Amino acid sequence: MIRALVTFAFVALASLPARAIDIQQITSPGGIKAWLVEDHSIPFTALSLSFKGGASLDAPGKRGATSLMTALLEEGAGEMNSVQFAEAVEGLGARLDFDAGDDSLIVSARALTENRDQAAELLRLALTEPRFDADAVERVRGQLQSVIRNEATDPEAIAAKELARQAWGDHPYATSVNGTAESVAALTRDDLIDAKNRILARDRVVVAAAGDISAAELGALLDKILGGLPEQGSAPLPQAAKLQLTGGVTVIDWESPQTVVTFAQPGLPISDPDYFAAAVADHILGGGGFSSRLMDEIREKRGLTYGVSTGLANKLYGDYWVGGMASANEKVAEAVDLIRQEWDRFAEGGVTDQELADAKTYLTGEYPLRFNGNGRIAGILGAMQLIGLPADYVNTRNARVEAVTAEDVARVSKRLLNSGEIRFVLVGRPEGITASP
Repeated sequence: MIRALVTFAFVALASLPARAIDIQQITSPGGIKAWLVEDHSIPFTALSLSFKGGASLDAPGKRGATSLMTALLEEGAGEMNSVQFAEAVEGLGARLDFDAGDDSLIVSARALTENRDQAAELLRLALTEPRFDADAVERVRGQLQSVIRNEATDPEAIAAKELARQAWGDHPYATSVNGTAESVAALTRDDLIDAKNRILARDRVVVAAAGDISAAELGALLDKILGGLPEQGSAPLPQAAKLQLTGGVTVIDWESPQTVVTFAQPGLPISDPDYFAAAVADHILGGGGFSSRLMDEIREKRGLTYGVSTGLANKLYGDYWVGGMASANEKVAEAVDLIRQEWDRFAEGGVTDQELADAKTYLTGEYPLRFNGNGRIAGILGAMQLIGLPADYVNTRNARVEAVTAEDVARVSKRLLNSGEIRFVLVGRPEGITASP
C-alpha cells in the first residue's frame, strides 16, 4: 500500500476489549514467537506480521525505497506476474495487505480456513520471492510519485512535514516515508532488493493471529511462511530519536482563505508511569472531541474553527504531544492564542471531578466497542508487541484508566504542559501572527 502522509499518528490502544481474553504465547517448531487468540466460531483466520524498523531502515540517500518495495510485494512473486498473483489471491477469497510506516512494515493476511494453506503459500512467495518486474516497478513508482505530488499541494501534509523536520532533526522520522520525487526517481531494482534485505528477516518479525486456528497449526503455518527469510536483517534498527522542537511559530505562505495549523510539544512514552494520567488529561484538554476544553473554547464559544484536536503521538523511538486545526486567516491568531491560554490554564488549574469522571467513562466505555473482528484483534496484538506491552495489558488497561486521580492529572499536566514549548506550524496567510525562529 502506498501511504499518504497524515498530520499526526495516534497509537490505537483504545481498541482493545474490556472483557478478559485468552492470549496464547506460542513458539513455532522453527523458533518463531507469536501471540494467538483462538476462536473457532467462524472458519476464518487473520494474521499480522510486523517487521520492526519499517521505512526508518531506508539506506542513506534512498528515502522511499522501503515504501516502494513494500507496495511491490503484491505485484508478482515466484512464477506469477502481478496479474496472475492478484488473480490467485482473489480466487481464494483471501486478502493480503502490505504497508510501510515509520516504525514497521506490516503485513495483514486474512483467509477462510479451507483456503488458509494456499493463501499462506502466496504470502510466502510475496515475502521471499518478490519479482520486482520492470513494468510493475515503473507503474508503482508512478503511483508513489503521484502521492508525493499531492502531498506537495496539501496544506496539511506540508504542515506535517515541516513539523516533523523541526522535531526530529537527522532521524528518519524527520522526512516522509514516501521520499521525494528525486529520491524515488533514482531508485533501482537493486535498491529494492537491498530494502527488502534490510527489513524482511526473522529477527525483525512480530507475529499475531486470531481466529480459527490452533497453536500447533499456527506454528506450522509460520514456519512455512517465514522459514525462507534470512535470520537477520542486513541493517541495524534505528537509534532513539531526540525531540528537537523549540517553542514558537513557523509560517509557510500558502494562498488560501484559511490557515492549517499543526502544533506539538514534548510528550512521554507509553512506559512512563504517568502515561495513563496523561492520556486522561489529553482527552479532557483536546482529545475528547466536542467534550474537550479546546473544542468548547475555540469552536463552541467563538466559532473560530470547525474542529481542534490533540493526541499523544507515540512512535517506537520518540514521542510528542500533537494537535491540529484550521481557521480563517483573520481568525487564526485568536485561535492560536486560545490554545496557549488553555494549555497553561490546564497545567495550573487541573481538572474538575466531573471532567475526570466523564473522561474515564468514555475511555473505558469505548474499549470493547472498537474490538470487533479477528483482523482487528490480530493487528492490535501485533502493535502491543511492537511497543513492548505485556499480554495482560488487554485485561488490565481499563483498571489503569480507572485508577487515575485528579491529583495524577494535575501532576502530569504541570510536569508536561507549557505553552512556551509549543511549536506551531501554520500553512496559509495568517493575519496578526509573527513567525519566530
